[in-house]
Amino acid sequence: MKPILETPRLALREMSLGDLDFVAAMLAHPEVMRYYPQLYSRDEARAWIERQLGRYARNGHGLWLVQDRAAGEPVGQVGLVLQLVDGVEEPEIGYLIHRPFWRRGLASEAALGVRTWAFEILGVERVISLIRPENLPSQGVARKLGMAPGKHVQFHELEHIVFSVRRPPTPAWWAGHSAIWR
Repeated sequence: MKPILETPRLALREMSLGDLDFVAAMLAHPEVMRYYPQLYSRDEARAWIERQLGRYARNGHGLWLVQDRAAGEPVGQVGLVLQLVDGVEEPEIGYLIHRPFWRRGLASEAALGVRTWAFEILGVERVISLIRPENLPSQGVARKLGMAPGKHVQFHELEHIVFSVRRPPTPAWWAGHSAIWR
């Protein structure tokens, strides 16, 4: 499947049901899911992928499968998802890396690619990440994206901090130019 975007080490592409084994293993891993309200069964992981397929069709984006470019193996999922926060639809950068691939900077690298894609390709003015107050590792990734913490909200019946960053102004010398995306 053709990647949506690439970073130096990673390729992000749409998920398919062929990715179910990896996604199900990741969503059932207790350490990976420790800030989620539950572990997911295989059927729930299938529904998770099907939600992404619906997002791709509806919005042109969702959570994408992240693959190591050198090894070709999946390492997690990162992408842009529209979320309803306090009655306002917000583009959220979501990231989840499987446990065997932690502590390599992969979440930050993929999320920075998504942030740049959202600003340069979609032209969004602001992106957010909804992060549980106790999830310090995800807060660290958000800060690497230039995000700052804002208000606390209830999201899916759990407290979250809304981290956000605005698109920087386009310098005059860059006007009319664009990055090349696959």
